[in-house]
Amino acid sequence: MVQKYNDDEEIQRPQSLSGANSGAFEADGTTAMYYNKRDASLKSEKFTVLLELTGTEGDESDERPGLDIVIVLDVSGSMRGKNLEQLKIASKFLIKKLSAVDRLSVVIFSSHAQRLCPLSLMNQDAQSHVEGLIHELKAGGGTNITAGLEEAIKVLNDRRFTDGREVAIMFMSDGNPSKGYDGSKVTFGDVPVHTFGLGQDYHPQVLTDIAARSNGGTFNTSDVDNPKTSNLSIAFAQCLAGLLSVVVKDLTLIITKQKSTIQKVSVGNYPQTRDDTEGTATVSFGNLYSRETRNVLVNLVLDEVKSPKGTDILEFTYTYKRVIGDREYDVAPVTITVSRTETPSGQEIPEVLNEIARQDTAEKMKDARKLADRKLFDDAKGKLNEARQDLERKELNQSDPLIKGLLAEVKQLTELMATPEIYEKLGRAFAFASELSHALQRASARGDVSELRLFATKAMDQLLSQVKNYEKNPNMPVPTTADDKKTRIAEEKANPTIKKPAPKPKETTVADIAQVLSTHLADAIKSLTAIKELIDKSH
Repeated sequence: MVQKYNDDEEIQRPQSLSGANSGAFEADGTTAMYYNKRDASLKSEKFTVLLELTGTEGDESDERPGLDIVIVLDVSGSMRGKNLEQLKIASKFLIKKLSAVDRLSVVIFSSHAQRLCPLSLMNQDAQSHVEGLIHELKAGGGTNITAGLEEAIKVLNDRRFTDGREVAIMFMSDGNPSKGYDGSKVTFGDVPVHTFGLGQDYHPQVLTDIAARSNGGTFNTSDVDNPKTSNLSIAFAQCLAGLLSVVVKDLTLIITKQKSTIQKVSVGNYPQTRDDTEGTATVSFGNLYSRETRNVLVNLVLDEVKSPKGTDILEFTYTYKRVIGDREYDVAPVTITVSRTETPSGQEIPEVLNEIARQDTAEKMKDARKLADRKLFDDAKGKLNEARQDLERKELNQSDPLIKGLLAEVKQLTELMATPEIYEKLGRAFAFASELSHALQRASARGDVSELRLFATKAMDQLLSQVKNYEKNPNMPVPTTADDKKTRIAEEKANPTIKKPAPKPKETTVADIAQVLSTHLADAIKSLTAIKELIDKSH
């Protein structure tokens, strides 16, 4: 008889919940902005628009959705020693960061898989119990990845209580899977599976493929021997920070052409559908963490116009659900307008240049990884040098955090291609983690995580600091998630991070009118001059 895991602990709803708190969730959970040049020529020409969707922090009164999380831990024979000790430290920190609204189940696997505990609310007693289970773990046996993943999915699929819950699997392994048990045939549905490679002897492509097949999962690297690289505690903490700060789900962007043609919409790995007859593109992003951003580059061809005027070139709107209540929100359409003129400025704006640079750099790093996999290391390093030179060109602001982060990433990958041996042990995993991170625009731990903070949110920065302190003294108290949010809100009030208000349709300005009138006046003078010349000739 197949055992059912329908023994997940019932969720205790907070008694302080009120209509006012529920109403707070009806506030916008996102901000949206767009960036593009203010003007364009009268001719049909290529034009780029950057759309930016960001999750908001919310208020202290906002109720956080509970997290149902299954951590899947490799306890095969290769985990003996330092690997197992690091696993225990990382797992205990994760347990301490969960609260009584969160439920945790632990699955271990070696040659077979075993669920150590049902999904249990993480009150103090449960935390102590699960920490004790982790403390007693022993290593031995093979590496049956399939069994571990199947057990975790079963835990989540068999739940009785699912309303208002966020779900995730965190899967960790330090070795190559046993033959035929690499998890490639396991289906995950809408569950994100975040994978973690520990050490230098696992198969990075297997863990990358598992994460990429899931709904928004990342691949993270950790090492026990190199103090400069991310360890398992840091990798767990960075992932958990995102999972504990989900603000919206089912985020869907709809883009519609106006006086233009949509050539390309660049969104990485996210599902995209196009209707060229209607001139629309729809992108499904899934969930969004607090202060996490999705950038979308839209390449257009503008329709030709006969005279200077303001032209609507693109419209966008998006829908999403708040994480509690499942109510769907529809954002009012935003129309993007540009001034068409005979003398456009032609200067691309920094935000667009930065996103183009990011996407180009990610593509070059991917090319370098493919070359290194073919043992063409000189060519691979040449590709990375090309990426570095492109990032250092004068059009890009070298002090911008994104450009600095991209340069750091290229530098670290170059160092990890110093020799074929270093590449096989560390560089290949770093490259795979980078590729998936850029494709999702979602942070993953890799390399020197203190230097490499691409896509990291404020919540991730908080937990990075906390986990470093925890490793120095595991007995010290760990701040609660509620305390973390209060701190972030206070810091944001002191130093606002929103650069602009949410977008609204651009209005014609006095400067726009003056420019159009000036152009018309110049045309009129030319016409009058020509008429006068004809009259003079006739006399």
